[in-house]
Amino acid sequence: MEFSAGDFITYFQSVADLMEKQKDYLCELDRKLGDGDHGVTMSIGWQAVLAQLDSTLGEEADCGKLCIQVGKTFLNAVGSSVGPLYATALMRGGKILKGKVAVNEEQLYEFWCAFCHGVKERGQAEIGDKTMVDTLEPAREALEESWQQEQNFQRAFEAAVAAGETGMQSTIALTSKLGRSSRLGERSAGTQDPGATSAFLLLSSFSAYLDTKIANAS
Repeated sequence: MEFSAGDFITYFQSVADLMEKQKDYLCELDRKLGDGDHGVTMSIGWQAVLAQLDSTLGEEADCGKLCIQVGKTFLNAVGSSVGPLYATALMRGGKILKGKVAVNEEQLYEFWCAFCHGVKERGQAEIGDKTMVDTLEPAREALEESWQQEQNFQRAFEAAVAAGETGMQSTIALTSKLGRSSRLGERSAGTQDPGATSAFLLLSSFSAYLDTKIANAS
Protein backbone atom coordinates (compact mmCIF):
# COMPACT_ATOMS: atom_id res chain seq x y z
CA MET A 1 0.00 0.00 0.00
CA GLU A 2 1.21 3.47 -0.89
CA PHE A 3 -0.08 6.73 0.53
CA SER A 4 0.24 9.86 -1.62
CA ALA A 5 -0.03 13.56 -0.89
CA GLY A 6 -3.49 13.34 -2.42
CA ASP A 7 -4.41 10.77 0.22
CA PHE A 8 -3.16 13.07 2.98
CA ILE A 9 -5.16 15.94 1.48
CA THR A 10 -8.34 13.87 1.47
CA TYR A 11 -7.65 12.79 5.06
CA PHE A 12 -7.09 16.36 6.23
CA GLN A 13 -10.31 17.41 4.51
CA SER A 14 -12.17 14.66 6.35
CA VAL A 15 -10.70 15.87 9.66
CA ALA A 16 -11.92 19.41 8.95
CA ASP A 17 -15.39 18.07 8.20
CA LEU A 18 -15.47 15.89 11.32
CA MET A 19 -14.28 18.69 13.62
CA GLU A 20 -17.01 20.92 12.26
CA LYS A 21 -19.63 18.26 12.96
CA GLN A 22 -18.28 17.64 16.47
CA LYS A 23 -17.66 21.31 17.32
CA ASP A 24 -20.63 21.68 19.67
CA TYR A 25 -19.86 18.40 21.44
CA LEU A 26 -16.24 19.39 22.04
CA CYS A 27 -17.37 22.78 23.36
CA GLU A 28 -19.87 21.08 25.66
CA LEU A 29 -17.09 18.96 27.17
CA ASP A 30 -14.85 21.99 27.52
CA ARG A 31 -17.50 24.08 29.25
CA LYS A 32 -17.28 21.65 32.16
CA LEU A 33 -13.50 21.94 32.36
CA GLY A 34 -12.31 25.18 30.79
CA ASP A 35 -13.30 28.06 28.56
CA GLY A 36 -15.82 26.06 26.58
CA ASP A 37 -14.15 26.90 23.28
CA HIS A 38 -12.20 23.75 22.34
CA GLY A 39 -14.62 22.87 19.56
CA VAL A 40 -14.48 26.40 18.16
CA THR A 41 -10.69 26.36 18.36
CA MET A 42 -10.44 23.08 16.48
CA SER A 43 -12.95 24.32 13.93
CA ILE A 44 -11.00 27.53 13.32
CA GLY A 45 -7.73 25.65 12.92
CA TRP A 46 -9.03 22.98 10.57
CA GLN A 47 -11.15 25.37 8.53
CA ALA A 48 -7.98 27.39 7.95
CA VAL A 49 -6.27 24.20 6.80
CA LEU A 50 -9.22 23.40 4.56
CA ALA A 51 -9.03 26.85 2.94
CA GLN A 52 -5.33 26.32 2.19
CA LEU A 53 -5.98 22.86 0.80
CA ASP A 54 -8.58 24.35 -1.51
CA SER A 55 -5.98 26.79 -2.87
CA THR A 56 -2.22 26.45 -3.35
CA LEU A 57 -1.57 23.80 -0.70
CA GLY A 58 -3.85 21.40 -2.55
CA GLU A 59 -1.26 21.23 -5.34
CA GLU A 60 1.59 20.08 -3.08
CA ALA A 61 2.89 16.65 -4.12
CA ASP A 62 5.55 16.26 -1.42
CA CYS A 63 3.93 14.44 1.51
CA GLY A 64 6.36 15.88 4.03
CA LYS A 65 6.07 19.48 2.86
CA LEU A 66 2.28 19.13 2.84
CA CYS A 67 2.13 17.95 6.46
CA ILE A 68 4.57 20.64 7.60
CA GLN A 69 2.54 23.36 5.90
CA VAL A 70 -0.70 22.01 7.37
CA GLY A 71 0.93 22.22 10.81
CA LYS A 72 2.07 25.80 10.21
CA THR A 73 -1.37 26.79 8.91
CA PHE A 74 -3.06 25.33 11.99
CA LEU A 75 -0.60 27.14 14.26
CA ASN A 76 -1.13 30.49 12.55
CA ALA A 77 -4.90 30.15 12.87
CA VAL A 78 -5.05 28.95 16.48
CA GLY A 79 -3.66 31.01 19.32
CA SER A 80 -4.40 28.61 22.17
CA SER A 81 -2.07 25.95 23.53
CA VAL A 82 -3.46 23.33 21.16
CA GLY A 83 -1.95 25.17 18.17
CA PRO A 84 1.71 24.50 19.02
CA LEU A 85 0.90 20.92 20.03
CA TYR A 86 -0.64 19.89 16.72
CA ALA A 87 1.81 22.01 14.75
CA THR A 88 4.68 20.16 16.42
CA ALA A 89 3.01 16.81 15.75
CA LEU A 90 2.46 17.52 12.06
CA MET A 91 5.88 19.06 11.53
CA ARG A 92 7.67 16.17 13.27
CA GLY A 93 5.70 13.71 11.17
CA GLY A 94 6.28 15.81 8.07
CA LYS A 95 10.05 15.66 8.50
CA ILE A 96 9.84 11.87 8.32
CA LEU A 97 8.11 12.10 4.93
CA LYS A 98 9.95 15.06 3.41
CA GLY A 99 10.90 14.57 -0.23
CA LYS A 100 8.48 11.70 -0.75
CA VAL A 101 5.56 11.86 -3.20
CA ALA A 102 4.35 8.47 -1.98
CA VAL A 103 5.02 6.70 1.30
CA ASN A 104 4.89 3.04 2.25
CA GLU A 105 3.46 1.39 5.34
CA GLU A 106 6.68 1.64 7.35
CA GLN A 107 6.89 5.37 6.65
CA LEU A 108 3.26 5.83 7.70
CA TYR A 109 4.08 4.00 10.90
CA GLU A 110 7.05 6.30 11.49
CA PHE A 111 4.89 9.36 10.72
CA TRP A 112 2.31 8.51 13.36
CA CYS A 113 4.92 7.60 15.97
CA ALA A 114 6.58 10.99 15.41
CA PHE A 115 3.18 12.72 15.44
CA CYS A 116 2.16 11.25 18.81
CA HIS A 117 5.57 11.68 20.39
CA GLY A 118 5.68 15.30 19.21
CA VAL A 119 2.56 16.16 21.19
CA LYS A 120 3.86 14.44 24.32
CA GLU A 121 7.26 16.10 24.13
CA ARG A 122 5.93 19.59 23.36
CA GLY A 123 3.20 19.46 25.99
CA GLN A 124 5.38 17.85 28.65
CA ALA A 125 2.38 15.73 29.69
CA GLU A 126 2.15 12.12 30.83
CA ILE A 127 -0.58 9.50 30.80
CA GLY A 128 -2.90 10.30 33.68
CA ASP A 129 -2.64 14.10 33.41
CA LYS A 130 -6.05 14.26 31.65
CA THR A 131 -4.86 15.65 28.32
CA MET A 132 -4.70 14.55 24.70
CA VAL A 133 -1.65 12.50 25.68
CA ASP A 134 -4.03 10.07 27.40
CA THR A 135 -5.28 9.25 23.89
CA LEU A 136 -2.12 9.60 21.83
CA GLU A 137 0.47 7.89 24.03
CA PRO A 138 -1.48 4.61 24.44
CA ALA A 139 -2.17 4.78 20.70
CA ARG A 140 1.53 5.15 19.94
CA GLU A 141 2.47 2.31 22.28
CA ALA A 142 -0.11 -0.01 20.69
CA LEU A 143 0.98 1.04 17.19
CA GLU A 144 4.61 0.23 17.96
CA GLU A 145 3.83 -3.10 19.59
CA SER A 146 1.55 -4.31 16.80
CA TRP A 147 3.86 -3.08 14.03
CA GLN A 148 6.86 -4.82 15.52
CA GLN A 149 4.90 -8.07 15.75
CA GLU A 150 3.20 -8.12 12.33
CA GLN A 151 4.58 -5.35 10.09
CA ASN A 152 0.98 -4.72 8.97
CA PHE A 153 0.09 -1.05 9.17
CA GLN A 154 -3.68 -1.40 8.90
CA ARG A 155 -3.86 -3.83 11.81
CA ALA A 156 -1.33 -1.81 13.78
CA PHE A 157 -3.35 1.35 13.34
CA GLU A 158 -6.56 -0.45 14.31
CA ALA A 159 -4.81 -1.42 17.55
CA ALA A 160 -3.70 2.19 17.99
CA VAL A 161 -7.23 3.52 17.59
CA ALA A 162 -8.62 0.97 20.05
CA ALA A 163 -5.97 1.89 22.63
CA GLY A 164 -6.55 5.57 21.98
CA GLU A 165 -10.27 5.18 22.57
CA THR A 166 -9.65 3.40 25.86
CA GLY A 167 -7.25 6.17 26.86
CA MET A 168 -9.77 8.85 25.93
CA GLN A 169 -12.47 7.17 28.01
CA SER A 170 -10.08 6.85 30.95
CA THR A 171 -9.96 10.64 31.25
CA ILE A 172 -13.52 10.67 32.59
CA ALA A 173 -12.33 9.41 35.97
CA LEU A 174 -9.14 11.49 36.06
CA THR A 175 -8.54 14.85 37.70
CA SER A 176 -6.77 17.45 35.59
CA LYS A 177 -3.12 18.08 36.40
CA LEU A 178 -2.23 20.56 33.66
CA GLY A 179 -3.76 23.68 32.16
CA ARG A 180 -6.76 25.75 33.17
CA SER A 181 -8.86 22.73 34.14
CA SER A 182 -6.29 21.77 36.83
CA ARG A 183 -7.67 24.63 38.92
CA LEU A 184 -10.85 22.63 39.37
CA GLY A 185 -9.08 19.90 41.28
CA GLU A 186 -11.39 17.01 42.11
CA ARG A 187 -14.27 18.76 40.34
CA SER A 188 -12.56 18.03 37.00
CA ALA A 189 -13.29 14.32 37.44
CA GLY A 190 -16.42 12.97 35.77
CA THR A 191 -15.97 14.66 32.39
CA GLN A 192 -14.12 13.31 29.36
CA ASP A 193 -11.22 15.54 28.40
CA PRO A 194 -12.01 17.55 25.22
CA GLY A 195 -8.41 17.46 24.00
CA ALA A 196 -8.26 13.70 24.38
CA THR A 197 -11.55 13.53 22.49
CA SER A 198 -10.44 15.64 19.52
CA ALA A 199 -7.19 13.64 19.39
CA PHE A 200 -9.24 10.47 19.12
CA LEU A 201 -11.27 12.03 16.31
CA LEU A 202 -8.03 12.59 14.38
CA LEU A 203 -7.03 8.96 14.81
CA SER A 204 -10.43 7.48 14.02
CA SER A 205 -10.77 9.66 10.93
CA PHE A 206 -7.46 8.37 9.58
CA SER A 207 -8.49 4.80 10.31
CA ALA A 208 -11.76 5.30 8.45
CA TYR A 209 -9.97 6.75 5.43
CA LEU A 210 -7.41 3.94 5.48
CA ASP A 211 -10.14 1.29 5.54
CA THR A 212 -11.91 2.94 2.60
CA LYS A 213 -8.69 3.22 0.60
CA ILE A 214 -7.80 -0.43 1.13
CA ALA A 215 -11.35 -1.60 0.37
CA ASN A 216 -11.41 0.37 -2.87
CA ALA A 217 -8.08 -1.12 -3.92
CA SER A 218 -9.21 -4.71 -3.43
